[in-house]
Amino acid sequence: MESNYENAADDFLELASEQRLNIIFKLLLKKTKISNMAKELDATVQEVHRNFERLADAGLIKKDKDGYFDLTTYGKTMCTQVPSLIFLSKNRKYFENHDFGDIPMKFIQRIGALAGGQQVKGFVKVLEQWKSIYKNADEYIYQIFTEVPLDLIEPLLNRVKRGIKLNYIFSESVIVPKGRKDLLTKLGMKNLLDKGLIERKMKKDVSVVVVLNEKEACVVFPTLDGAADMREMFYSKDPLFLEWCLDYFRYCWYGAGSFQEEKLKE
Repeated sequence: MESNYENAADDFLELASEQRLNIIFKLLLKKTKISNMAKELDATVQEVHRNFERLADAGLIKKDKDGYFDLTTYGKTMCTQVPSLIFLSKNRKYFENHDFGDIPMKFIQRIGALAGGQQVKGFVKVLEQWKSIYKNADEYIYQIFTEVPLDLIEPLLNRVKRGIKLNYIFSESVIVPKGRKDLLTKLGMKNLLDKGLIERKMKKDVSVVVVLNEKEACVVFPTLDGAADMREMFYSKDPLFLEWCLDYFRYCWYGAGSFQEEKLKE
């Protein structure tokens, strides 16, 4: 086990350089020669050559017979792990007060998929971004809720009336606003359910919120006490970010139970 740590430590050392990280991610897109890479990085050929040699010695890159460098299988695989470090490092301050709730380890291992996201701060801005996700939907809106702001209900159902499919999951302890039932009746919720445009389920405990359409997504993580923090979220149109949120929603959807209106208290 100690030798495994030693090998891993050596690999971390080789990646502990902004330029070497830059090199392997550029090689992930296309193979190239040292001189071309030096131009791309606005660096000297000597400096880039030295870093190419280190990466080659570490087994991360290789040179072909024409003098082009490319990633090895090992190098390509390492590129899939680095985004997790980037995401966590970039949001180190945020995760001093937040955690991943009850997310299964297989999703935490893929957390680097969220590296392309941007933080949206402030309750009002968070709600505005949600409304934008509703507005931009052409096919579907999927969401997991721990809290239902009253002013989101009408713009959401207006999109459903235009044929957008809505699937959502409520926590059994979801916070619903007063007047929700009356507003749903006014907006024709029952008719939308009867048409099959809306499907809904419930989970006993929900701590992570996701809202997505087919093009964009957002995710809200809980504070350390387990409550979803609606004042901050991560948002992106990045395909990997969207895929992570979609996969997490589907995981929760297939593990959720039937919707029970009587469990909701205004």
